[in-house]
Amino acid sequence: QHALNSGIRRYHVAPVLCQRAKVAMSHFEPNEHINYEKLEKNINIVRKRLDRPLTLSEKIVYGHLDDPAKQEIERGKTYLRLRPDRVAMQDATAQMAMLQFISSGLPKVAVPSTIHCDHLIEAQLGGEKDLRRAKDINQEVYNFLATAGAKYGVGFWKPGSGIIHQIILENYSYPGVMLIGTDSHTPNGGGLGGICIGVGGADAVDVMAGIPWELKCPKVIGVKLTGKLSGWSSPKDVILKVAGILTVKGGTGAIIEYHGPGVDSISCTGMATICNMGAEIGATTSVFPYNARMKKYLGKTGRADIAALADEFQQHLVPDSGCQYDQVIEINLSELKPHINGPFTPDLAHPVSDIGAVAEKEGWPVDIRVGLIGSCTNSSYEDMGRSAAVAKQALAHGLKCKSMFTITPGSEQIRATIERDGYAQILRDVGGLVLANACGPCIGQWDRKDIKKGEKNTIVTSYNRNFTGRNDANPETHAFVTSPEIVTALSIAGTLKFNPETDYLTGSDGKKFKLEAPDADELPKLEFDPGQDTYQYPPKDGSGQHVDVSPTSQRLQLLEPFDKWDGKDLEDMLILIKVKGKCTTDHISAAGPWLKFRGHLDNISNNLLIGAINTENGKANSVRNALTQEFGPVPDTARYYKKMGVKWAVIGDENYGEGSSREHAALEPRHLGGRVIITKSFARIHETNLKKQGLLPLTFADPADYNKIHPVDKLSIVGLADFAPGKPLKCIIKHPNGSQETIMLNHTFNESQIEWFQAGSALNRMKELQQKSS
Repeated sequence: QHALNSGIRRYHVAPVLCQRAKVAMSHFEPNEHINYEKLEKNINIVRKRLDRPLTLSEKIVYGHLDDPAKQEIERGKTYLRLRPDRVAMQDATAQMAMLQFISSGLPKVAVPSTIHCDHLIEAQLGGEKDLRRAKDINQEVYNFLATAGAKYGVGFWKPGSGIIHQIILENYSYPGVMLIGTDSHTPNGGGLGGICIGVGGADAVDVMAGIPWELKCPKVIGVKLTGKLSGWSSPKDVILKVAGILTVKGGTGAIIEYHGPGVDSISCTGMATICNMGAEIGATTSVFPYNARMKKYLGKTGRADIAALADEFQQHLVPDSGCQYDQVIEINLSELKPHINGPFTPDLAHPVSDIGAVAEKEGWPVDIRVGLIGSCTNSSYEDMGRSAAVAKQALAHGLKCKSMFTITPGSEQIRATIERDGYAQILRDVGGLVLANACGPCIGQWDRKDIKKGEKNTIVTSYNRNFTGRNDANPETHAFVTSPEIVTALSIAGTLKFNPETDYLTGSDGKKFKLEAPDADELPKLEFDPGQDTYQYPPKDGSGQHVDVSPTSQRLQLLEPFDKWDGKDLEDMLILIKVKGKCTTDHISAAGPWLKFRGHLDNISNNLLIGAINTENGKANSVRNALTQEFGPVPDTARYYKKMGVKWAVIGDENYGEGSSREHAALEPRHLGGRVIITKSFARIHETNLKKQGLLPLTFADPADYNKIHPVDKLSIVGLADFAPGKPLKCIIKHPNGSQETIMLNHTFNESQIEWFQAGSALNRMKELQQKSS
């Protein structure tokens, strides 16, 4: 209600113009200006209130507070009401986000927003052919996104333009920006000194509607970098090392803030790589302080005016001296060795020198079937240059890759520039296949032909995630993540047992040689080649634009409001599944071939929890139907319960919902009749997504109580009439033998989030407030 009383910003309204200079956020939006003066004003208000030095993370986050004078601020405790500068959406999540925005009834987005077509292009034959095929197959979806963008004032990056995070780095991120994106790797923009946070589509709708966005006040973990990167060590090794230290949930609820003298030895795109993969440790986001490397990158990407303005406000774009972190990790870059993480989890860290022996001991395949470089994590000009430097040495000795080898440029600008400068041809000559400027195999968009499903094999990638089956839907693929140059070297050798720092290869002439550590320019000597123009500007007035959603479409479906809470306790719920072990959003709502249904809630709900392992039988996608006693697929069982009017719950393990920001993992259980998800702990984005859709994400007050619940039990959540922030809820477990026991469940709901639950969803609550306001 406060948001509406204070005035929802319903139309594009440029922020108060900076008095020192009018500098556009992006050359695509010349009338939307950077507002460092407001950032400065808010920081000063908060610093006076807190009376202590501030971290960089705090400066940017608190600098975007809706009400800096009155906002309660306590790290890890209070919920902040924030005003982000912009929104970015990739095409797989933009479908549901725009469908929700259409349901809101608002005429136009309130902040600059963009859609990026990168997720729906399947890697098969190579860049041009795969792009043509994707445009044909996904024409209906691309048309929907393009017309919805035109109608509601959202910029549209066409298929082939590149991966969302590379496009943001090249065009939209800047020091001090607060950007939210409907993809978990949005933190990539922290490489340019911004606070860029991955969210679900419903959060994006809040910001696009002009409503203050809520975020639990993050803790701040400081990573102090000393020394200097050299040799085979790369920026990727920094985050691989940090992942090994913090694990996949060690950053939950915190921003990772890099600082120290070692920062200046890392390129801007290298910093972006580190921030990008911070998503794999559960961090809210990651950020680096503004420095000369960022200034150099801004200049090279046509934004010298932003760099000049950032220079004037630099004191607000770096941490205060003497600021305090909640935890500090120190890494000496001079001592950092090349790392490779995996398989099956991105926090299982190994020095490259050890991986061969570890693989043999563990029974992992040491022969590498495919090496894959690129992705949003490592597809910069510098990454491609270092990989080409390795490939060039192999070619000079008559060698090509023993493994299959693929290259994914991060953007059309990167593709065009590495073609012009010869890197792409070198990588082809060594045996590589250049794929489209898209996500491709990193998200499972890979029509892999060299193995059969179930065949044990190893791949090495420069990607960020390596969950079971993520890249190729084969649960027996052992995926390892490392730097692009290490992937290239290992692909040439064809085995995990090769250490490029010490081992020799044999050239075509029979002579042994050792690869030298790669060296390459961080930015091209000439200007970047922008390549083809792939951006669609939104018209000044899109009110007359028609948006097509056919009622018979299998790809798109308009949304119906979820039912409101009936005011009663949730009694005698059945347990759809009790999940064993790791359960990522890939397990809950698989990607790959399912991406084509991301705009059709009912169709994509047919993948609900098909990857999760059932504790009752140790199998995936096989659960007992408590009403028929027959085992069947998870989605079918959920649909049966919904048809019979029976509410159900899911029981999960640690860090439930880690990985992608996809809100489909929350929409699907809600759509099929789920009401409660009870776990030992949640990943941040997924917990918020569940709340947004009117579900109850709850955690065991005593994690050992996970063992008290069995798949055949019934659950009742009681005391919902007194549902309040900080007040635990009571759960009554009813066993089949008639006995009962009671456990306590915790939650992180605040008052407005409780209203989401009561209204049936956050979108329902927004509509209620709009009606009251009007």
